[in-house]
Amino acid sequence: MTEQVAATISVMVVDDHPMWRDGVSRDLIEAGLPVTATADGVGAATRRAAAVRPDVVLMDMNLPDGNGAEATTELLRVSPHSRVLVLSASAERDDVLDAIMAGASGYLVKSASAAELIAAVYAIAAGQAVFTPGLAGLVLGEYRRMATTPTRPDEPHRPALTERETEVLRMVAKGLSAKQIAARLGLSHRTVENHVQATLRKLQLANRVELTRYAIEQGLE
Repeated sequence: MTEQVAATISVMVVDDHPMWRDGVSRDLIEAGLPVTATADGVGAATRRAAAVRPDVVLMDMNLPDGNGAEATTELLRVSPHSRVLVLSASAERDDVLDAIMAGASGYLVKSASAAELIAAVYAIAAGQAVFTPGLAGLVLGEYRRMATTPTRPDEPHRPALTERETEVLRMVAKGLSAKQIAARLGLSHRTVENHVQATLRKLQLANRVELTRYAIEQGLE
């Protein structure tokens, strides 16, 4: 990733611990990613996101005036184009599920390295979903169990996917890139992208984040 591209991705850091907030901000800036705002709670995050409209928001789950899921909901209400990456000390199932259902595009635990964090910011900005290894399986498994409730008659019909489209969708939901999926399935990168785009069109979804959320809600794994 070039410095020119990095400079076009604005980031906001939300965490109530000044040392951690400053440290993460410093790592981002050193990697060429501009930090346009920081915040220490739900209220401050919402106000500042409305003002600066960051591309990516790094969100802690434990805040003094609420939690990261609440902050994510409020932030996306005032800055809908922003993408939220939760960066939390907690890997508890409920925290992860709450964050994803609130609209977060990914979830990393704070034990992630600076390099992993920077890579995750780029991936989130590009419309991918990012999870700390193990959490994607946790989320998918939980939603698979929750997905046993029959579809209501008034719910919109979703077009059927082909076997290959479903296979690619499962891998997208686990956070794999098109290149990684292509290598696993023995397909070309272009073929994988064609399957992803066909699936997006069929399901009337905008991007990979919405595609991942759909896969989670359907319990695909």
